[in-house]
Amino acid sequence: MAGEPPLLRVKNAVIEPLPQTVRAWLVRIVALVVFVAVWWLISALHLIDEKFLPTPKSVWDAAVRASTWHQVAPGVPREVLGEQNYFLWEHLVASLQRIFAGVGAAIVVGPILGFAMGTSKTINTIIEPYLNFLRALPPLGYIGLLIVWFGIGDTSKIWLLFLAAFPAIAISTVNGVQGVSVDQINAARALGANRLQTIRGVIVPATLPEVINGIRIAVGFAWTTVVAAELNNGIPGIGGLAYLAGQQLNTPLTIACIIVIGITALLLDSLIKWIGLLAVPWKGKA
Repeated sequence: MAGEPPLLRVKNAVIEPLPQTVRAWLVRIVALVVFVAVWWLISALHLIDEKFLPTPKSVWDAAVRASTWHQVAPGVPREVLGEQNYFLWEHLVASLQRIFAGVGAAIVVGPILGFAMGTSKTINTIIEPYLNFLRALPPLGYIGLLIVWFGIGDTSKIWLLFLAAFPAIAISTVNGVQGVSVDQINAARALGANRLQTIRGVIVPATLPEVINGIRIAVGFAWTTVVAAELNNGIPGIGGLAYLAGQQLNTPLTIACIIVIGITALLLDSLIKWIGLLAVPWKGKA
C-alpha cells in the first residue's frame, strides 16, 4: 500500500522492513562511495590537473603524513613531527579548544541577554539594532581590529568566535520568549503561580528548544569562522594548517584539513542534537 515502507523479499518470503535509521545510513554510505569513485575516476583520467584536484590516495597520504613522524625528504634520515611540529589531531584539538571557549561564553551570555530582550520591550528596542548589526558583519571585517586590541594570540581568536556565535543564540532566545503562548502564561497565573514560578515553569521550558536550536546554528557558524580566526598565528589549529597548506600549494593537505573540518562539524551538530533531545524531550509533543 502507498506510504508503507518497502519490504525485502527473499525466495517469496517477506522479511521485516529495514529500520529507518539503518536505511538512512545505507543511503549515506552508498552516496559516499559513489562520490569517492567519481572523484577517483576524474583524477585517474587526468581530467583536472592534480595540482588542483589531487587523487583520494594523495589526500589520504597527506593526512597520514600529518599524523605521524616522517622523513623531511626522501633519503634524508632526519624525521619531523606531523605538520608544523604538531600532529593533525593536535591541530584539531587546538581549534576545538578555541571553539569551546568562544562559543561557551556565548552560550552563557546569549540566553541571558536574549531573555532580557524578550521580556522587556525597552531593552529589546535599545539592543536589537546593535545585535542585528553585529550579526550582519563578516568575521574577516573585524578580525584585524581584534588583533589590534588583543594581539595575535588566542584571546583575539576566542573573541572572534564569541562574536560569531553570540548573535544567533541571543536572537533565538528572543524568538523563543516572544513565541510563548499567552494562554499558557495566563493559565499558570490563574492557577496561582507568581512571576518567578511562571518564568521557571512556563517561559523557560517553552524557550529552551529555541535556545538549543540557536546554539546549533551558532556552533556551525563559529566552526566555519575557525579559518578566519586562525589566519594569523593559527598554528596549532586545523584552520591555520589549512590556510598555510593552501599558501604553500599543498592541495592534498588542504583538502585533508577541509575533510577533517567538515566531519568535525557533522559530529558537533549531531552531539548538540542529541543533547537537545535529552534536555527538551517535550519538544514537538505539546
